[in-house]
Amino acid sequence: MSKSNFQKLYELDVNHKTESKNGLKYLSWAFAWAEFKKVNPETTYTVDQYDGNPYLHDANLGYLVSTEVTVDGLSLPMQLPVMDNKNKAMKSTAYQYKTKRGMNDVEAATMFDINTAIMRCLVKNLAMHGLGLYIYAGEDIPSVDNSAEIEAAIAMIDQAIQTNDTDYVVRVWQTEIANVWAFLGDERINKLNKMAGI
Repeated sequence: MSKSNFQKLYELDVNHKTESKNGLKYLSWAFAWAEFKKVNPETTYTVDQYDGNPYLHDANLGYLVSTEVTVDGLSLPMQLPVMDNKNKAMKSTAYQYKTKRGMNDVEAATMFDINTAIMRCLVKNLAMHGLGLYIYAGEDIPSVDNSAEIEAAIAMIDQAIQTNDTDYVVRVWQTEIANVWAFLGDERINKLNKMAGI
């Protein structure tokens, strides 16, 4: 069985290109894009526009950016709030919030903050296709070949589809099905969505 694009990307070790800030790992967008394009040269991405702006804004909640990456006809969206270096939502005006140690400030968002969030969103979007996904799962290294487990899960899903076992599909939607989603293909996904009432 040849490896899917997702598996090839998932197994790439990108730890040497991560940076840590406030206990979280970040992958450089430029490195992520370059590595992704080596495996999938036809990949494209878009930044969603909201009334001509590359962000959605709510006065109470802050800013949100979103991207979409398309690989071999599969488009996956991703969203990310615009956040400061403490991962607090940035708004159009500065504000304060209370902590155990007193009040903390959050500056007003700038276009630089929005651009940074867009590129971080792109990296998360690339992870949905496999690249560096293990970083978001809190793992240190990518997992090795788990094709046997994937094939077994897909066999169970196929059986549920054939027998129209809606209870099974609903019960394992966020576990087994979510874990192999990238391997299912459009036909299975459409059938599962219909069974789950989506």
